[in-house]
Amino acid sequence: MSLVKWEAVREIEDMFDRYARNLGFPRGQDLALQADWAPRVDISESDTEFVIKAEIPEVQKEDVKVTLERGVLTIKGERKHESEQKDKKFHRIERSYGSFLRSFTLPDNIDEHNVQANFKDGMLNLQIPKLGEKKSRQIEVTVK
Repeated sequence: MSLVKWEAVREIEDMFDRYARNLGFPRGQDLALQADWAPRVDISESDTEFVIKAEIPEVQKEDVKVTLERGVLTIKGERKHESEQKDKKFHRIERSYGSFLRSFTLPDNIDEHNVQANFKDGMLNLQIPKLGEKKSRQIEVTVK
């Protein structure tokens, strides 16, 4: 019998992967299988909104899809490969082509009905407004 070191973190990651897969959310290796590359993003927060800026140069607006479902915002699309040109001899190709996918779990305090998206010059800007803070109120209960 051989001894194998138990890794608690790996076991937790496996549990989350199974849970996410059951709910239909890609995670870990599943996510990597669905995308050829991932755009870089900046996520910021102010008092009134969250802002996600994604760099997706050379992608057409029609090739980008943004969805918000069950608190998960997903950006997916495709950067199409340039057609081969017989008169060009490439020495190096470093840009990635093909499908991309990024998913972000959003907090509960967002107004999912008023998300705005703007796509210009290869930048996708998403503005996700926050809901107003719910003020707690005290209720007096009479004990009989």
